[in-house]
Amino acid sequence: MSKDEGIGVSMTDEPEQTEEISEEKLNELRRIRRDKLKKLQDMGRNPFLIETWDITAYSMEIKDEFDALDGHWVSCAGRIMANRHMGKASFIDIQDKQGRIQIYVRQDVISPEEYSIFLTYDIGDIIGLEGTVFKTRHGEVSVKAEKVVLLSKSLQILPNKYQGLKDMEMRYRQRYVDLIVNPDVRETFMLRAKIVKEIKRYLEDERGFLEVDTPILTTIAGGANARPFATHHNTLDLDMKLRISNELYLKRLTVGGLDRVYEMGKMFRNEGMDKNHNPEFTSMELYQAYANLETMMEITENVVANAAKVARGTTVIEYQGKTFELAPPWERLSMQDAVKKWAGEDFNKINTDEEARTVAEKHGLEDAAKLTRGLVISELFEKYCEDHLEGPVFITGHPVEISPLAKRDPDDPRITRRFEAYVNCWEIANAFSELNDPIDQYQRFKDQQEQLESGDEEAHPMDEDFVNALEVGLPPTGGLGIGIDRVIMLIVNAPSIRDIILFPTMKPLED
Repeated sequence: MSKDEGIGVSMTDEPEQTEEISEEKLNELRRIRRDKLKKLQDMGRNPFLIETWDITAYSMEIKDEFDALDGHWVSCAGRIMANRHMGKASFIDIQDKQGRIQIYVRQDVISPEEYSIFLTYDIGDIIGLEGTVFKTRHGEVSVKAEKVVLLSKSLQILPNKYQGLKDMEMRYRQRYVDLIVNPDVRETFMLRAKIVKEIKRYLEDERGFLEVDTPILTTIAGGANARPFATHHNTLDLDMKLRISNELYLKRLTVGGLDRVYEMGKMFRNEGMDKNHNPEFTSMELYQAYANLETMMEITENVVANAAKVARGTTVIEYQGKTFELAPPWERLSMQDAVKKWAGEDFNKINTDEEARTVAEKHGLEDAAKLTRGLVISELFEKYCEDHLEGPVFITGHPVEISPLAKRDPDDPRITRRFEAYVNCWEIANAFSELNDPIDQYQRFKDQQEQLESGDEEAHPMDEDFVNALEVGLPPTGGLGIGIDRVIMLIVNAPSIRDIILFPTMKPLED
């Protein structure tokens, strides 16, 4: 079958895209692709009926092991990303999960009829091929095709190689295209997987933790101060919520005797969205019986440092022009000392709520007359200190008022045995020596419930079953939560959380 008798427009009939193509032209190119598919189907060559292809080698393996594979037969598959036709021979580049490799296709090898059909394949089409490995005169490792089969027809036009897919909104919405045309995006998500794998390896192999699953749907969204998403279970006629934290379930397991447990999974908070926040995000929490705050600091340092070393080969990372050394030990700084350093207020000399309210009014804090000493410290810290915490640094000594689940400090019961870890002025981890006094816990829940009923949608609700679990007996326990997305952002140098979430939350496009 000659070229004129074949399916029609060849790959070279699609223009070399050096500038943006009009929508009218794009529609025409899409129509041409559908026409090609129809002709293939009429010939009994419908690619969408093919179910499988046996792959014996991937692109990077072939390149890395060329000396062993030179002259040997391989079977590959991938997406056509470039083509160069030269009469009766062609070079194409295909892309698989490892990268790209060049394929050499000759008419006299695969037959004139097959070559004519091959010439109609488009950039974006997915093919399977069999052939032998060789190196071109220019030294490029390639595969000389002996068989080429269309496995899936692309009916859309990929962004051109000059402009790429640059519109960030469209990249997030069409991540499947972003992954095809932007190799650095594929690398980011491969690094993400490597980081997650290393965190789990460290916890399980070096620290003896057990990975568990806890409910995502719950009637009480506890474990954090945040606004939950609400839903409804029709069969039970029951209002439910998506979890904002898995803390209280994991501590129930610790009560039950699983003394080292962790869970990495999705949390949901009905809050604002910005470069550091997505309503659906990945967090990890762990609980270790007979451990305390210092144990949690050690785990935090090693989790983050090991993840960086595995992903980047070093504990020194570059993030948006800044350099951070993540190797232990990290700096320790109390919240009260931070407030003294950056807000200029010494709470060693401010001991009553009345004195603290005077300070609050001086600094223009909202509802100053209603604030307690602990809340004033917390708000001054947020206002004056967080932007200075380049870190890595552990902030300790949080007031009881903002730490309803943490054990009180025996030396100063106004504060708790709690830390937050900061890097790049971001909170990346939060940990407690866990409160295991059921009487104290009940009173703190009661105080939080009053705040909830007075309109604070982020206050912690009462959870009587959790109090009951504490009455059964929670051993001394250290607990830790790490924002996995933020840690990954830092290590892979991603400017936005959307860059490290495959499908971030997006507002629907207007019709």
